[in-house]
Amino acid sequence: MSVEQQYIDLFSQTEAMICRHSTEVLNAPRAAAFADFERLGFPTRKEEKYKYTDISKFFEPDYGLNLNRLEIPVNPYEVFKCDVPNMSTALYFVVNDAFYGKALPKSHLPNGVIFGSLKEVAEQNPELVKKYYGKLADTTEDGVTAFNTAFAQDGVLFYVPKNVVVEKPVQLVNILRGDVNFMVNRRMLVILEEGAQARLLACDHAMDSVNFLATQVIEIFAGENAVFDFYELEETHTSTVRISNMYVKQEANSNVLLNGMTLHNGTTRNTTRVTLVGEHAELNLCGMAIADKNQHVDNHTTIDHAVPNCTSNELYKYVLDDQAVGAFAGLVLVRPDAQHTSSQQTNRNLCATRDARMYTQPQLEIYADDVKCSHGATVGQLDESALFYMQQRGIPVREARLLLMFAFVNEVIDTIRLDALKDRLHLLVEKRFRGELNKCRGCAICK
Repeated sequence: MSVEQQYIDLFSQTEAMICRHSTEVLNAPRAAAFADFERLGFPTRKEEKYKYTDISKFFEPDYGLNLNRLEIPVNPYEVFKCDVPNMSTALYFVVNDAFYGKALPKSHLPNGVIFGSLKEVAEQNPELVKKYYGKLADTTEDGVTAFNTAFAQDGVLFYVPKNVVVEKPVQLVNILRGDVNFMVNRRMLVILEEGAQARLLACDHAMDSVNFLATQVIEIFAGENAVFDFYELEETHTSTVRISNMYVKQEANSNVLLNGMTLHNGTTRNTTRVTLVGEHAELNLCGMAIADKNQHVDNHTTIDHAVPNCTSNELYKYVLDDQAVGAFAGLVLVRPDAQHTSSQQTNRNLCATRDARMYTQPQLEIYADDVKCSHGATVGQLDESALFYMQQRGIPVREARLLLMFAFVNEVIDTIRLDALKDRLHLLVEKRFRGELNKCRGCAICK
């Protein structure tokens, strides 16, 4: 039996249950998405954009799925204290793939702002969700997106109305919880209308030591003159597989910062596709990965300059130790009408051992003649002369290695536009390089 067949059979047997525990707006594209999944299947290395990560093999084991939406016996507000000091966030939780709504932050968001269960908002305001849900995440092109759309029953919606500024950063913690090997299918829908501003930090944590497989589809709509910062921080364990597809659409004069940081994981595949559809839109796309043991981190990005006078800056850095594997493939596409585009793409990678492997594939496709675009990639090892220089001045070799690696990734951390988060990341990265426990201070469930 093929890998896909077990899920085709599962969906055929449980479709009524899946729909019953979801809502009409999420159910509407479900059948078409399932048909796309039947046609596409899971990606394999035979596909160019997945050639560094064999996605299909991770779906072979037998996972539990909570399609009947049984209640998970955990109150994250009691056991999870992972608030970044001095950041004073509005803190929300997703337990597996369900928004936790039994308790909510005491702090209130501005009038008209919605942060809550995608399922519940779709029931209360179906026209809002229907207008955006599934409009960027094309199930006809990607098997994982099709699979997620067919099985997702809930998720998170973040909506900021026209000209509303959300001063307080919002923090979303995705908790993986299970007594058996478990699969979750998460959705996130972010809508910033014209002139809206907001900042969101999403953290991934695993509560139990079983094998987890998480698929995730994120859709972000940044309206005209909107400003949005989105930070993702992954701190799970080596038995976790995360496959995340993010789709972003930027209107005129919008400013979006995307920063994805993998501090501890098992296998991670992140796909990011950003389309700039309005003039003078600006994108800053950043990423950082620290991996050791047999960890695997694969980032695949596409920046589509569809109109003139837009700017994009892309920076990804990896530090790989032991037998870790990293991959980066980044495409910047400049369409024929996108004159006066300014784009810079940089990928820098550090292999701390001879057994670590890094694959990098920067790409430019330019169909306009009045542009300013550049790209570059490097893969190297620690500078032996710098290590020698530091040892000559009394710094032990282990400490010298740590300082060099920390300085290497510091450029990505400095793109963060939240001082409290930036300071916290400096500390977490230092702890990560020192091999200390990978958890935020006070994080009870990670002990």
